[in-house]
Amino acid sequence: MDTKVIEQYIEDLMTKSTAELPVWNIEKARAGVKSGWDYIDGCMIMALLEIYATSGEEKYLTFADYYEDFRIHDDGTIDGYRKDEWNIDNINGGKNLLTLYRLTKKEKYRKAAATLFAQVEGQPRTAEGNFWHKEIYPNQVWLDGLYMGLPYYMEYETLFNGGKNIGDIYRQFRTVREKMRDEKTGLYYHGYDSSRTAFWADKETGLSKNFWLRALGWYAMALLDTLNKAPDRGSEDWNALRATFVDLCESMLAFQDASGMWYQVPNFPGKGKNYLETSGSAIFAYSLLKGMRTGILEDEKFRDAGKKAFEGIAGTYLTTDGGKLSLGGICLVAGLGPETNKRRDGSFDYYMSEPIVKDDAKGVGPFILAYNEYKLLH
Repeated sequence: MDTKVIEQYIEDLMTKSTAELPVWNIEKARAGVKSGWDYIDGCMIMALLEIYATSGEEKYLTFADYYEDFRIHDDGTIDGYRKDEWNIDNINGGKNLLTLYRLTKKEKYRKAAATLFAQVEGQPRTAEGNFWHKEIYPNQVWLDGLYMGLPYYMEYETLFNGGKNIGDIYRQFRTVREKMRDEKTGLYYHGYDSSRTAFWADKETGLSKNFWLRALGWYAMALLDTLNKAPDRGSEDWNALRATFVDLCESMLAFQDASGMWYQVPNFPGKGKNYLETSGSAIFAYSLLKGMRTGILEDEKFRDAGKKAFEGIAGTYLTTDGGKLSLGGICLVAGLGPETNKRRDGSFDYYMSEPIVKDDAKGVGPFILAYNEYKLLH
Protein backbone atom coordinates (compact mmCIF):
# COMPACT_ATOMS: atom_id res chain seq x y z
CA MET A 1 0.00 0.00 0.00
CA ASP A 2 1.27 3.45 -0.95
CA THR A 3 1.16 5.28 2.37
CA LYS A 4 2.45 8.47 0.71
CA VAL A 5 -0.88 8.76 -1.10
CA ILE A 6 -2.77 8.59 2.20
CA GLU A 7 -0.40 11.09 3.81
CA GLN A 8 -1.13 13.48 0.93
CA TYR A 9 -4.86 12.92 1.39
CA ILE A 10 -4.58 13.95 5.06
CA GLU A 11 -2.42 16.94 4.11
CA ASP A 12 -5.04 18.08 1.58
CA LEU A 13 -7.82 17.85 4.17
CA MET A 14 -5.90 20.22 6.43
CA THR A 15 -4.71 22.70 3.81
CA LYS A 16 -8.17 22.99 2.22
CA SER A 17 -9.96 23.52 5.53
CA THR A 18 -10.47 26.54 7.74
CA ALA A 19 -11.78 26.61 11.30
CA GLU A 20 -15.14 27.83 9.99
CA LEU A 21 -15.35 25.72 6.84
CA PRO A 22 -13.68 22.32 7.21
CA VAL A 23 -13.97 20.30 4.01
CA TRP A 24 -14.74 17.14 5.98
CA ASN A 25 -18.03 18.24 7.60
CA ILE A 26 -20.42 17.22 4.84
CA GLU A 27 -23.53 17.67 7.03
CA LYS A 28 -22.74 21.34 7.65
CA ALA A 29 -21.77 21.87 4.01
CA ARG A 30 -25.09 20.43 2.83
CA ALA A 31 -26.95 22.61 5.32
CA GLY A 32 -25.04 25.67 4.12
CA VAL A 33 -23.82 26.62 7.60
CA LYS A 34 -20.41 27.17 9.15
CA SER A 35 -18.90 24.68 11.53
CA GLY A 36 -19.48 25.24 15.23
CA TRP A 37 -18.96 22.74 18.04
CA ASP A 38 -19.90 19.17 17.24
CA TYR A 39 -18.69 15.61 17.57
CA ILE A 40 -17.95 15.33 13.84
CA ASP A 41 -15.14 17.87 13.95
CA GLY A 42 -14.06 16.36 17.26
CA CYS A 43 -13.48 13.02 15.55
CA MET A 44 -11.30 14.58 12.90
CA ILE A 45 -9.18 16.64 15.30
CA MET A 46 -8.69 13.59 17.51
CA ALA A 47 -7.36 11.65 14.52
CA LEU A 48 -4.81 14.39 13.81
CA LEU A 49 -3.75 14.51 17.45
CA GLU A 50 -3.23 10.75 17.49
CA ILE A 51 -1.01 11.00 14.42
CA TYR A 52 0.95 13.73 16.19
CA ALA A 53 1.30 11.55 19.28
CA THR A 54 2.88 8.71 17.32
CA SER A 55 4.80 10.67 14.66
CA GLY A 56 5.81 13.89 16.42
CA GLU A 57 5.12 15.85 13.22
CA GLU A 58 4.30 19.38 14.36
CA LYS A 59 1.93 20.18 11.49
CA TYR A 60 -0.76 17.98 13.01
CA LEU A 61 -0.58 19.64 16.41
CA THR A 62 -0.39 23.08 14.81
CA PHE A 63 -3.58 22.52 12.84
CA ALA A 64 -5.46 20.98 15.78
CA ASP A 65 -4.46 23.86 18.06
CA TYR A 66 -5.47 26.44 15.44
CA TYR A 67 -8.80 24.73 14.88
CA GLU A 68 -9.81 24.49 18.54
CA ASP A 69 -8.28 27.80 19.66
CA PHE A 70 -10.51 29.55 17.13
CA ARG A 71 -13.72 28.66 19.01
CA ILE A 72 -12.51 28.56 22.62
CA HIS A 73 -12.55 31.82 24.58
CA ASP A 74 -10.16 32.70 27.40
CA ASP A 75 -12.89 32.23 30.01
CA GLY A 76 -13.64 28.70 28.79
CA THR A 77 -16.79 29.45 26.84
CA ILE A 78 -17.14 27.60 23.55
CA ASP A 79 -18.63 29.06 20.38
CA GLY A 80 -21.53 26.92 19.18
CA TYR A 81 -21.92 24.97 22.43
CA ARG A 82 -25.14 24.93 24.45
CA LYS A 83 -25.30 23.05 27.72
CA ASP A 84 -29.09 23.25 27.85
CA GLU A 85 -29.38 20.89 24.88
CA TRP A 86 -28.06 18.13 27.18
CA ASN A 87 -26.60 16.56 24.06
CA ILE A 88 -24.00 13.94 24.97
CA ASP A 89 -22.50 14.26 21.47
CA ASN A 90 -21.20 17.69 22.49
CA ILE A 91 -18.90 16.14 25.09
CA ASN A 92 -16.82 14.30 22.48
CA GLY A 93 -14.67 17.30 21.57
CA GLY A 94 -13.63 17.66 25.20
CA LYS A 95 -11.15 14.83 24.74
CA ASN A 96 -9.18 17.06 22.39
CA LEU A 97 -9.26 19.94 24.87
CA LEU A 98 -7.61 17.78 27.51
CA THR A 99 -4.95 16.67 25.03
CA LEU A 100 -4.29 20.22 23.86
CA TYR A 101 -4.12 21.51 27.43
CA ARG A 102 -1.44 18.93 28.17
CA LEU A 103 0.51 19.80 25.02
CA THR A 104 0.13 23.59 24.88
CA LYS A 105 -0.51 24.51 28.54
CA LYS A 106 -3.17 26.98 27.35
CA GLU A 107 -5.40 27.62 30.36
CA LYS A 108 -8.41 28.27 28.10
CA TYR A 109 -8.47 24.56 27.18
CA ARG A 110 -8.64 23.48 30.82
CA LYS A 111 -11.45 25.96 31.47
CA ALA A 112 -13.38 24.79 28.41
CA ALA A 113 -12.94 21.18 29.52
CA ALA A 114 -14.47 22.17 32.88
CA THR A 115 -17.35 23.82 31.00
CA LEU A 116 -18.11 20.50 29.35
CA PHE A 117 -17.68 18.55 32.56
CA ALA A 118 -20.40 20.67 34.14
CA GLN A 119 -22.73 19.11 31.57
CA VAL A 120 -21.51 15.62 32.47
CA GLU A 121 -22.30 16.32 36.12
CA GLY A 122 -25.83 17.48 35.32
CA GLN A 123 -26.69 15.22 32.37
CA PRO A 124 -30.20 13.75 32.79
CA ARG A 125 -30.24 10.00 33.43
CA THR A 126 -32.43 7.00 32.78
CA ALA A 127 -34.04 5.05 35.60
CA GLU A 128 -30.96 2.78 35.57
CA GLY A 129 -28.63 5.77 35.94
CA ASN A 130 -27.28 6.03 32.39
CA PHE A 131 -26.90 9.35 30.60
CA TRP A 132 -29.71 10.37 28.26
CA HIS A 133 -28.53 10.71 24.69
CA LYS A 134 -30.04 14.19 24.34
CA GLU A 135 -32.83 16.23 25.89
CA ILE A 136 -34.88 15.60 22.74
CA TYR A 137 -34.36 11.84 23.28
CA PRO A 138 -35.51 11.45 26.91
CA ASN A 139 -34.75 8.19 28.73
CA GLN A 140 -32.82 6.88 25.71
CA VAL A 141 -29.36 5.32 25.59
CA TRP A 142 -27.67 5.03 22.19
CA LEU A 143 -24.41 3.19 21.66
CA ASP A 144 -23.06 6.34 20.00
CA GLY A 145 -23.45 8.28 23.23
CA LEU A 146 -21.22 5.95 25.22
CA TYR A 147 -18.30 6.93 23.01
CA MET A 148 -19.18 10.61 23.06
CA GLY A 149 -19.32 10.85 26.84
CA LEU A 150 -17.71 8.09 28.88
CA PRO A 151 -14.03 8.15 27.79
CA TYR A 152 -14.02 11.90 28.47
CA TYR A 153 -15.72 11.34 31.82
CA MET A 154 -13.02 8.81 32.73
CA GLU A 155 -10.14 11.04 31.67
CA TYR A 156 -11.47 14.16 33.40
CA GLU A 157 -12.22 12.23 36.59
CA THR A 158 -8.69 10.84 36.58
CA LEU A 159 -6.99 14.18 35.92
CA PHE A 160 -9.00 16.51 38.13
CA ASN A 161 -11.25 14.57 40.55
CA GLY A 162 -9.00 11.83 41.83
CA GLY A 163 -11.10 9.20 40.05
CA LYS A 164 -13.77 9.30 42.76
CA ASN A 165 -16.66 8.68 40.32
CA ILE A 166 -15.16 6.05 38.02
CA GLY A 167 -17.51 3.45 39.51
CA ASP A 168 -20.36 5.33 37.86
CA ILE A 169 -18.66 4.93 34.48
CA TYR A 170 -18.19 1.18 34.89
CA ARG A 171 -21.78 0.82 36.05
CA GLN A 172 -23.13 2.59 32.95
CA PHE A 173 -21.21 0.15 30.76
CA ARG A 174 -22.54 -2.81 32.77
CA THR A 175 -26.11 -1.62 32.27
CA VAL A 176 -25.59 -1.42 28.53
CA ARG A 177 -24.25 -4.97 28.43
CA GLU A 178 -27.21 -6.19 30.49
CA LYS A 179 -29.87 -4.34 28.51
CA MET A 180 -28.59 -3.99 24.93
CA ARG A 181 -26.52 -7.09 24.13
CA ASP A 182 -28.11 -9.80 21.99
CA GLU A 183 -27.26 -13.20 23.45
CA LYS A 184 -27.47 -15.00 20.11
CA THR A 185 -25.04 -12.84 18.11
CA GLY A 186 -23.10 -11.00 20.81
CA LEU A 187 -23.97 -7.74 19.02
CA TYR A 188 -25.65 -4.71 20.60
CA TYR A 189 -28.82 -2.98 19.48
CA HIS A 190 -28.46 0.64 18.40
CA GLY A 191 -30.74 2.12 21.03
CA TYR A 192 -32.57 1.45 24.30
CA ASP A 193 -35.52 3.38 25.70
CA SER A 194 -35.76 2.92 29.43
CA SER A 195 -39.35 4.21 29.43
CA ARG A 196 -40.47 1.94 26.56
CA THR A 197 -42.46 4.85 25.09
CA ALA A 198 -40.45 5.75 21.95
CA PHE A 199 -42.23 4.66 18.78
CA TRP A 200 -39.18 2.67 17.63
CA ALA A 201 -38.73 0.80 20.92
CA ASP A 202 -39.93 -2.72 21.69
CA LYS A 203 -42.61 -2.37 24.36
CA GLU A 204 -41.15 -5.21 26.44
CA THR A 205 -37.38 -4.76 26.08
CA GLY A 206 -37.13 -1.08 25.12
CA LEU A 207 -34.70 -2.02 22.34
CA SER A 208 -34.53 -0.79 18.78
CA LYS A 209 -34.99 -3.26 15.94
CA ASN A 210 -31.49 -3.69 14.50
CA PHE A 211 -27.74 -3.54 14.87
CA TRP A 212 -26.07 -0.62 13.11
CA LEU A 213 -22.39 -0.94 12.21
CA ARG A 214 -21.19 2.55 13.13
CA ALA A 215 -23.01 2.46 16.46
CA LEU A 216 -21.31 -0.84 17.23
CA GLY A 217 -18.04 0.82 16.28
CA TRP A 218 -18.62 3.81 18.55
CA TYR A 219 -19.32 1.36 21.36
CA ALA A 220 -16.09 -0.53 20.66
CA MET A 221 -14.13 2.74 20.77
CA ALA A 222 -15.93 3.74 23.95
CA LEU A 223 -14.76 0.54 25.61
CA LEU A 224 -11.22 0.73 24.24
CA ASP A 225 -10.61 4.40 25.01
CA THR A 226 -12.13 4.14 28.49
CA LEU A 227 -9.94 1.13 29.26
CA ASN A 228 -6.84 3.00 28.13
CA LYS A 229 -7.70 6.13 30.16
CA ALA A 230 -8.73 4.31 33.35
CA PRO A 231 -6.41 4.77 36.36
CA ASP A 232 -7.18 1.33 37.83
CA ARG A 233 -5.91 -0.98 35.10
CA GLY A 234 -6.11 -4.57 36.31
CA SER A 235 -8.89 -3.93 38.87
CA GLU A 236 -12.00 -6.11 38.97
CA ASP A 237 -14.09 -3.44 37.23
CA TRP A 238 -11.39 -2.84 34.61
CA ASN A 239 -11.04 -6.56 33.87
CA ALA A 240 -14.82 -6.91 33.50
CA LEU A 241 -14.88 -4.02 31.01
CA ARG A 242 -11.98 -5.56 29.15
CA ALA A 243 -13.89 -8.84 28.91
CA THR A 244 -16.82 -6.93 27.40
CA PHE A 245 -14.53 -5.39 24.77
CA VAL A 246 -12.92 -8.74 23.91
CA ASP A 247 -16.35 -10.35 23.64
CA LEU A 248 -17.56 -7.64 21.25
CA CYS A 249 -14.47 -8.03 19.06
CA GLU A 250 -14.93 -11.80 19.00
CA SER A 251 -18.57 -11.37 18.01
CA MET A 252 -17.75 -8.94 15.21
CA LEU A 253 -15.19 -11.28 13.64
CA ALA A 254 -18.02 -13.69 12.86
CA PHE A 255 -19.60 -11.03 10.62
CA GLN A 256 -16.45 -9.75 8.86
CA ASP A 257 -16.80 -9.96 5.09
CA ALA A 258 -14.18 -11.60 2.89
CA SER A 259 -13.23 -8.07 1.77
CA GLY A 260 -12.22 -7.28 5.35
CA MET A 261 -15.10 -4.84 5.82
CA TRP A 262 -18.48 -5.09 7.53
CA TYR A 263 -21.98 -4.36 6.25
CA GLN A 264 -24.09 -1.37 7.26
CA VAL A 265 -26.40 -3.81 9.06
CA PRO A 266 -23.73 -6.40 9.84
CA ASN A 267 -25.86 -9.48 10.48
CA PHE A 268 -27.61 -9.28 7.07
CA PRO A 269 -24.74 -9.46 4.53
CA GLY A 270 -25.98 -9.33 0.96
CA LYS A 271 -29.57 -8.54 1.90
CA GLY A 272 -31.34 -6.00 -0.31
CA LYS A 273 -29.48 -2.71 -0.50
CA ASN A 274 -27.13 -3.59 2.36
CA TYR A 275 -23.59 -2.43 1.59
CA LEU A 276 -20.05 -2.56 2.93
CA GLU A 277 -19.77 0.61 5.00
CA THR A 278 -16.58 2.58 5.52
CA SER A 279 -16.93 4.43 8.81
CA GLY A 280 -17.90 1.46 10.96
CA SER A 281 -15.33 -0.77 9.27
CA ALA A 282 -12.62 1.85 9.90
CA ILE A 283 -13.60 2.15 13.55
CA PHE A 284 -13.24 -1.60 13.99
CA ALA A 285 -9.91 -1.60 12.13
CA TYR A 286 -8.71 1.03 14.60
CA SER A 287 -10.19 -0.71 17.63
CA LEU A 288 -8.67 -4.08 16.76
CA LEU A 289 -5.22 -2.69 15.93
CA LYS A 290 -5.01 -0.30 18.87
CA GLY A 291 -6.49 -2.94 21.15
CA MET A 292 -3.54 -5.15 20.26
CA ARG A 293 -0.97 -2.35 20.51
CA THR A 294 -2.13 -1.34 23.98
CA GLY A 295 -2.26 -4.90 25.27
CA ILE A 296 -6.01 -5.09 25.79
CA LEU A 297 -6.38 -7.66 23.01
CA GLU A 298 -3.81 -10.45 22.86
CA ASP A 299 -4.80 -12.98 20.19
CA GLU A 300 -3.04 -12.36 16.86
CA LYS A 301 -6.30 -13.02 15.02
CA PHE A 302 -7.49 -9.56 16.09
CA ARG A 303 -4.43 -7.86 14.58
CA ASP A 304 -4.91 -9.85 11.37
CA ALA A 305 -8.58 -8.86 11.22
CA GLY A 306 -7.71 -5.21 11.81
CA LYS A 307 -5.14 -5.19 9.03
CA LYS A 308 -7.56 -6.92 6.70
CA ALA A 309 -10.25 -4.36 7.51
CA PHE A 310 -8.03 -1.37 6.79
CA GLU A 311 -6.69 -2.85 3.57
CA GLY A 312 -10.25 -3.75 2.55
CA ILE A 313 -11.44 -0.17 2.97
CA ALA A 314 -8.47 1.20 1.02
CA GLY A 315 -9.00 -1.33 -1.75
CA THR A 316 -12.76 -0.83 -1.95
CA TYR A 317 -13.45 2.85 -1.34
CA LEU A 318 -10.20 4.84 -1.54
CA THR A 319 -10.19 6.11 -5.11
CA THR A 320 -8.63 8.78 -7.28
CA ASP A 321 -11.06 11.03 -9.12
CA GLY A 322 -9.54 13.64 -11.40
CA GLY A 323 -6.24 13.40 -9.58
CA LYS A 324 -7.92 13.90 -6.18
CA LEU A 325 -7.97 11.14 -3.59
CA SER A 326 -11.40 10.42 -2.13
CA LEU A 327 -12.86 8.07 0.49
CA GLY A 328 -16.35 6.77 -0.26
CA GLY A 329 -18.87 4.36 1.20
CA ILE A 330 -19.63 6.51 4.26
CA CYS A 331 -23.12 6.56 5.79
CA LEU A 332 -23.79 10.26 6.35
CA VAL A 333 -25.97 9.91 9.45
CA ALA A 334 -28.40 7.54 11.17
CA GLY A 335 -30.49 7.80 14.30
CA LEU A 336 -33.72 6.85 16.05
CA GLY A 337 -36.62 9.27 16.02
CA PRO A 338 -37.55 11.76 17.43
CA GLU A 339 -41.33 11.52 17.37
CA THR A 340 -41.45 14.16 14.65
CA ASN A 341 -39.37 11.93 12.35
CA LYS A 342 -41.08 8.55 12.13
CA ARG A 343 -38.88 7.62 9.14
CA ARG A 344 -36.05 6.97 11.60
CA ASP A 345 -37.70 3.85 12.98
CA GLY A 346 -34.65 1.58 13.28
CA SER A 347 -35.85 -0.75 10.52
CA PHE A 348 -33.50 -2.37 8.01
CA ASP A 349 -35.02 -0.23 5.24
CA TYR A 350 -34.36 2.92 7.27
CA TYR A 351 -30.63 2.20 7.57
CA MET A 352 -30.55 1.65 3.81
CA SER A 353 -32.28 4.98 3.16
CA GLU A 354 -29.68 7.35 4.59
CA PRO A 355 -27.27 9.02 2.13
CA ILE A 356 -23.92 7.42 1.28
CA VAL A 357 -21.25 10.09 0.86
CA LYS A 358 -17.56 10.68 0.31
CA ASP A 359 -14.95 12.34 2.53
CA ASP A 360 -17.16 12.99 5.56
CA ALA A 361 -15.29 13.14 8.88
CA LYS A 362 -17.39 10.34 10.39
CA GLY A 363 -15.57 8.08 7.94
CA VAL A 364 -12.37 10.02 7.34
CA GLY A 365 -11.57 10.48 11.04
CA PRO A 366 -11.80 6.75 11.86
CA PHE A 367 -9.94 5.94 8.64
CA ILE A 368 -7.05 8.18 9.72
CA LEU A 369 -7.10 6.63 13.20
CA ALA A 370 -6.95 3.18 11.61
CA TYR A 371 -4.21 4.30 9.21
CA ASN A 372 -2.14 5.55 12.12
CA GLU A 373 -2.35 2.16 13.83
CA TYR A 374 -1.69 0.35 10.55
CA LYS A 375 1.39 2.47 9.91
CA LEU A 376 2.73 1.66 13.37
CA LEU A 377 2.70 -2.03 12.46
CA HIS A 378 5.14 -1.36 9.63
